[in-house]
Amino acid sequence: MTQMDTKHFLCEIKDGIATVSLDRPERKNPLTFDSYAELRDWFRDLHYNDEVKAVVFASNGGNFSSGGDVHDIIGPLTKMSMKELLAFTRMTGDLVKAIINCGKPVIAAIDGICVGAGAIIAMASDLRIATPEAKTAFLFTRVGLAGCDMGACAILPRIIGQGRAAELLYTGRSMSAEEGAAWGFHHKLVAAEDLSAEAQALAARIAAGPNFGNMMTKTMLAQEWSMSIEQAIEAEAQAQAICMQTADFERAYHAFVNKEKPVFQGD
Repeated sequence: MTQMDTKHFLCEIKDGIATVSLDRPERKNPLTFDSYAELRDWFRDLHYNDEVKAVVFASNGGNFSSGGDVHDIIGPLTKMSMKELLAFTRMTGDLVKAIINCGKPVIAAIDGICVGAGAIIAMASDLRIATPEAKTAFLFTRVGLAGCDMGACAILPRIIGQGRAAELLYTGRSMSAEEGAAWGFHHKLVAAEDLSAEAQALAARIAAGPNFGNMMTKTMLAQEWSMSIEQAIEAEAQAQAICMQTADFERAYHAFVNKEKPVFQGD
């Protein structure tokens, strides 16, 4: 196990899986200016880290995240100039872009409170496992802002549908774990005591796959929303042709011929 030297969030890497979490459980893990920036930079650099094959964004102390810290972020924002405010909102959006473009599948393991920017991090992840106690809210309108924060109006409708997303973004109400599962936001619901193990098992299953192929899958999932069907088919043809040049593709062929399970190495 490798304990990463991060200052504003927890991170450890074991068997190709990076497990990250916010580390202020007594405040339900709010984000600060520093944790936003460090997470953004960490996910940006992750694209070049071959040691990590999958990421689990975990809960801590029974909660995922309470979003932007009221005292450390929201208070100071009320005193900033427009230029400073735009720099902040672009920085928070850059965290979402970094998660989407990190090249690694990201699994959010959601327990308890998952609101505001915390809900956005969960939304930006590839898969979401939650406990029955999970409560997810995009509560920006409840603090006098718009629901269109950090890509919510673009990404959330793609996951749960336009009407459901609109209701959550207009009202800021909490989406229960059961609603989230029924609507496709949560991949799976598990008991709180099983959340970590379930998320790690799913990450391990993905990490054991063809990592270059996983990177290409994540890339295409993000890019094809802005493509026509014809463009998407051509993009996938090119992507798959590239994957067919990898050693993992050849390994899978030989394993199949020999009636063995392929052992992928990511090249």
